Amino acid sequence: MEVSRLSKGASDTLIRAVEAAFGEGLIDNAVFAESLADRTRMWAFREQMSEVQSREGASIKHDVSVPIHAVPQLITEGIAAAERVAPGIRAVPFGHLGDGNIHFNFSQPVGPDPKTFMAEYDEKVHEAIYEIVLRLGGSVSAEHGIGQLKVDLLRQVKDPIALEMMRAIKTALDPKGILNPGKMLG
Repeated sequence: MEVSRLSKGASDTLIRAVEAAFGEGLIDNAVFAESLADRTRMWAFREQMSEVQSREGASIKHDVSVPIHAVPQLITEGIAAAERVAPGIRAVPFGHLGDGNIHFNFSQPVGPDPKTFMAEYDEKVHEAIYEIVLRLGGSVSAEHGIGQLKVDLLRQVKDPIALEMMRAIKTALDPKGILNPGKMLG
């Protein structure tokens, strides 16, 4: 998370808050940027996550959301479920933890052929994670939306009335059907 203060503000207030969070077991790690260069470097780490993950081989990616209070449960249960499905899989959750939107990604275990790994585990890991997300009252799509890869999933998890309402809104806003024709709602 990024917290800023005025240059003449009291930095000890933030430090005391972080120390209290450590004491209560709410966090187990923190780093403070001491300069604008530190801040820029920290954000670069976040922005390069997908690129770095691709260097690790195949990855199974989820852009999901759950109520904020359920984020720790999603991560704990999701990692355990993915590990049961694909032993040695490496969890890479990151993103917008403060609003319940998680990029809940997994890198393949070290060693296997990426194509073989994906053929065997991609769908199984998706099913395991989406089951937890839905049970926790979340959504199988978040920041990046449904896209073209989740169209069938949308039809499986969305109430048919909600889908019909979505079609009605799409028709009202795009009566000629020229914006992404046939992509999501058919």
